[in-house]
Amino acid sequence: MQLLSLALIAIGGAAMAWGLPAAHRLAKPWDVLAAVAALCGLVAVLVGALLAVVPGFFG
Repeated sequence: MQLLSLALIAIGGAAMAWGLPAAHRLAKPWDVLAAVAALCGLVAVLVGALLAVVPGFFG
């Protein structure tokens, strides 16, 4: 379960690191996808941190 939480934190951080600048840089229809990727990255980081702190939270 620790590996899953670390993977969620890493992937979510990468999605936020790409999505936040890309939401301002990309053209009009694609900036929405970058913003959604940043939001999903934030959710992944929060779920990963929750699983790292409370291992059996969803079980």
